[in-house]
Amino acid sequence: MRIGLLTEGGYPYVSGDARLWCDRLVRGLEQHEFDIYALSRSERQEDEGWIQLPPQVSRVRTAPLWMAEDDGVVHGRRARRRFAECFGELAAAVCAAPAVLDGSEASGGVTASEASRGVVADRFGNALYGLAELARDEGGLVGALRSEGAVRALERACRAPGALRAARTARVPDLLSVAAHIERALRPLSLDWYEDDGLGSVDLCHATAGGEAALPGLLALHFAGVPLLVTEYGVQLRAHYLASAAAEESSAVRALLAAFHGALAAEVYRRAALITPGNTHARRWQERCGADRAKLRTVYPGMEAARFAEVGERADGSGCADPDTLVWVGRIEPAKDLISLLHSFAEVRKEAPKTRLRIVGAPADGPEGALYLAHCKALAAQLFPDEAEGVHAVGDNPVSFEEIGGPEVPSLAEAYASGSVVVLSSVVEGFPISLVEAMFCGRATVSTDVGAVVEVIGGTGLVVPPRNPRALAEACVALLRDPERRARLGAAARARALELFTVEQNITAFHGIYLEIVSRSPVRRLVVDDAGDPLPFGVPAEVHVPGRWTEARLMVTGRPRWAAGAPVRATAPLPAGEGA
Repeated sequence: MRIGLLTEGGYPYVSGDARLWCDRLVRGLEQHEFDIYALSRSERQEDEGWIQLPPQVSRVRTAPLWMAEDDGVVHGRRARRRFAECFGELAAAVCAAPAVLDGSEASGGVTASEASRGVVADRFGNALYGLAELARDEGGLVGALRSEGAVRALERACRAPGALRAARTARVPDLLSVAAHIERALRPLSLDWYEDDGLGSVDLCHATAGGEAALPGLLALHFAGVPLLVTEYGVQLRAHYLASAAAEESSAVRALLAAFHGALAAEVYRRAALITPGNTHARRWQERCGADRAKLRTVYPGMEAARFAEVGERADGSGCADPDTLVWVGRIEPAKDLISLLHSFAEVRKEAPKTRLRIVGAPADGPEGALYLAHCKALAAQLFPDEAEGVHAVGDNPVSFEEIGGPEVPSLAEAYASGSVVVLSSVVEGFPISLVEAMFCGRATVSTDVGAVVEVIGGTGLVVPPRNPRALAEACVALLRDPERRARLGAAARARALELFTVEQNITAFHGIYLEIVSRSPVRRLVVDDAGDPLPFGVPAEVHVPGRWTEARLMVTGRPRWAAGAPVRATAPLPAGEGA
């Protein structure tokens, strides 16, 4: 089977989201061929290059989302009229669309009515595919989407009866900001990826995220009938709401962008053959955004268990350097709420004075991460003065800040092994990777009830409300005082992680899903001979079987042509070593 893997800001680049997961998936499914279609986020990401790709990756095509040069396409009168109609309809659908959730809230709100959602979905989808067809016919839409006509169409939609209340207040700077954002999001429409020798030649498109990453898959489905699978380990619409809440934008901009991304998410979910959320938390978001429950298959992320085996399989079930030590591991940023953790640790020290806290991790990229780390260190110094055993001894602080690779913490597994209880204090969390790593290490855990934490823990650890230092402290003290309970919970946690969260489990699940989708939605390809007559059995069944079963190839102008819905002419077999 030939898979078109669609990524945005990740694989195959050295840095980016979901890079490790995508690489493990591709390497684990070596019986299939993969074509990678990647959208990059920055010039820096492209300069850093790609990771080493396995042999089953037969093609990589990339395009930047962070910039788009003027394509030089000059539209004639008819094309300008088509663009005005399609973009005007898209803008009207966005301005009339009730947001799936209130854009100012990332975790609450009410769903739109089913009738309203259906009307908006049809209107938005028809306009989107109309723009895609125009881009294919004319060679691109970059200039048109940046034009004054696009801004005017957006303004008319905002002023039309029935538009969103916030949209009616939009001023010229707001309209320019929204138009620029939509132009960036719709850049995949102008790519040349959808020809018969591109995404039209694959058996299945697998989008590794929603939003812009899934947009090429929507177009491959529209133009070539290629089925689409969408995997979301972090729901793109939720990420947009969180980012929008922190951004300094007007209410009109937030409302319009929330409506646009909500309509795009709804279209992706409506057209996808199957959707694979990474946990129940993501699944609930997808359902609220219009995803059909019958299409949802929860597939947990796969993680390498072998790197934690030595720590996890120690005979005593604890095997830590200090049984009176709490450990926190992760990326240091405000969402992790280390401030509450430090205040909680002050309460723990009142009940267990010998307890120490090791915070292991590097600050998040950018000045905000470094500033937050400095703030946490200052708070730790204020709450916990350096301690010394005697008058003439040099004291140290019971809270230490360390990074992986240092003399005290040479590896990630040793970080978890350095304490008896692993703590997670986040106020925002998707799928808690550090929690799963602690479970692989057989550690008892205390976590805040956010994201998918309860689903991951499944009763093998203690869970407390977020932003509640006292509750966090009480749970930590309870485990510190009961080594037998810690051992039981740690053993149960490791068994659960090995059952649900391994790479092998993840790969097996996707292998079955690939076969299910292709068996239900095969791409229909018509092959014709030189006279233009249908050629029976021109595409034999064995071409879908892994391996090179036939030497003959169906070629057009020296390249394979497996076009859905378009006739393909059969020619002589290629010489050995040539072809796809």
